[in-house]
Amino acid sequence: MALAEFVVNDEVHITTKMSSFMENYGRELRMGGNIRKKGKVEKATEFVKRMKKVHEEAEVALKKAQEDMKRQANKGRRKSKN
Repeated sequence: MALAEFVVNDEVHITTKMSSFMENYGRELRMGGNIRKKGKVEKATEFVKRMKKVHEEAEVALKKAQEDMKRQANKGRRKSKN
C-alpha cells in the first residue's frame, strides 16, 4: 500500500506539470538515497531473489493442482464412440 501511495504522489500530472507531493509540500518527494547511483543495492537484490523463489514455488503448486484436477475430472469420463 505504501508503494502505491508513493507512486501516486511522485507521478507528474499532465495538467499541473508537477507531482501531487510537490503541489502539497512544495518540494520533491525524497527516497532517502540517490536512485540514479550505479550498482546494485543488496537489499533489492535479496528481495528479487526471494520473489523469484516465491513465484517459482507458486508455479509448481499451480501446475500440480492443475494436474490433480485434470486427473479427477478424467476419472469419470468415457471415451466417445466416434
